[in-house]
Amino acid sequence: MKDYGTILVVDDNPAILTAARICLGGVFGKVITLASPEGILATMNQERVDVVLLDMNFTLGVNSGQDGLLWLRSIHKRHPDVPVVLVTAYADIKLAVRGLKDGAADFVTKPWDNAELVRTLKDAIDKSKEIVPLEEVEAEHVRRVVEKCHGNISKAAEMLGITRQTLYAKIKK
Repeated sequence: MKDYGTILVVDDNPAILTAARICLGGVFGKVITLASPEGILATMNQERVDVVLLDMNFTLGVNSGQDGLLWLRSIHKRHPDVPVVLVTAYADIKLAVRGLKDGAADFVTKPWDNAELVRTLKDAIDKSKEIVPLEEVEAEHVRRVVEKCHGNISKAAEMLGITRQTLYAKIKK
């Protein structure tokens, strides 16, 4: 079986951490578990982590998912190449979409199906290691800037530091 490196599992439920250790131990060379998100960044600075499985809720009695989204953004600021898969027992479509928009690689609900969880984590790692052609990266960046400027080509060209003519040429490719 292929060794998928190191996974960091963050959940405040000890039973979930134990289940994750058992389920993922044969797939990952190292399974690191944390019961609190406060140690995520320090752990990731000390260990090479290939994927994070991050619970969405850490505040007792609050099931909004905002804790997980906050930590997702913090991870991506410091470690943008490490995929984060969100996991929660309180799943809803809006929360999943928000997590994906904020950069999550995927979204899993508790209780999870072991085979599905493993597949999701492997896919997240494999996708993060793909090499994207430079033209594709540039085209996506240009598209996002134009979208952010609500279609205002002059403003988008200014943000990109190019002329409008050059921007039109890039859009037409």
